[in-house]
Amino acid sequence: MKKALITGITGQDGSYLTELLLDKDYVVHGIVRRASSFNRQRIEHLIQDSEIYNQRLFLHYGDMTDSSALNRIIEKTRPDEVYNLAAQSHVGISFGVPEYTCDVDAIGVVRLLDALRETGMAGTTRFYQASTSELFGSSPPPQSETTPFRPRSPYAAAKLCAHWMVVNYREGYGMHASSGILFNHESPRRGENFVTRKIALGAARIKKGLADSLTLGNLDARRDWGHARDFVKAMHLMLQQPRGDDYVVATGEMHSVREFLEEAFGHLELDWRDFVGTDPRYTRPTEVDALCGDPSKAMGVLGWKPETDFASLVREMVDAEMARLG
Repeated sequence: MKKALITGITGQDGSYLTELLLDKDYVVHGIVRRASSFNRQRIEHLIQDSEIYNQRLFLHYGDMTDSSALNRIIEKTRPDEVYNLAAQSHVGISFGVPEYTCDVDAIGVVRLLDALRETGMAGTTRFYQASTSELFGSSPPPQSETTPFRPRSPYAAAKLCAHWMVVNYREGYGMHASSGILFNHESPRRGENFVTRKIALGAARIKKGLADSLTLGNLDARRDWGHARDFVKAMHLMLQQPRGDDYVVATGEMHSVREFLEEAFGHLELDWRDFVGTDPRYTRPTEVDALCGDPSKAMGVLGWKPETDFASLVREMVDAEMARLG
């Protein structure tokens, strides 16, 4: 059995990737941040399965800001593959906590890469880094692996540092290290402070009579939205290649926040214009207007393609919220 180590295992992508790897008969180790409240809801169904938890799924306390813990976990688990999904991943919040964002999203990656080097595993362990379409920032779409990076937030700048560190460790130490430049990917497991989940939850609450309005920021922002379940398959495929490389993972289609609203509220037979308002407090100091990826390389080299279209994604998210509310 192959062994994988996943940072950020309790997040949206971490939970889907864990399911994928377990289905492929991996032993999966995950790093969990110690907190006063449990934050494992997305993998709770796996923890409750006695044939999986502490049999093929193991959790370890650690943090991307703690190099000693990372070294200890890597030395103990000696994984064949490492998937670094841990991050302060909210773009808007990064403006309020830029130092912390850089510590986790940039220096944290250096700690992890160097832990592999210091434990003598740089030549054998394959490494995946979760890069982001936010690296492109103000570069006009469509964006590919050769598009110039122009980050427009502390989050994007920190991720750009991490991205180039992966390139340097790949070239300098011969590591099998890949970065997935993932465009926006959503699911019912998305955090509630992300706009897609806000919309899905807001529409469901209004339909159920639990709310009468929803307030958002920039409705004109356009994004390339796919399903996280599809995107984690690309992560795995990258680490099965003969050598590490960087890949854009996207659907190649762009939709505005307004279109997301139309699809979500329309699915519940509501007109979003009757309920949605805007507030400048939800806008960012520097906005990214349009992101749309060109996934040609991932499709050609990895044999990957997205399986969930935009309308299906939105409806799945809305249906999940309706089911949660009962």
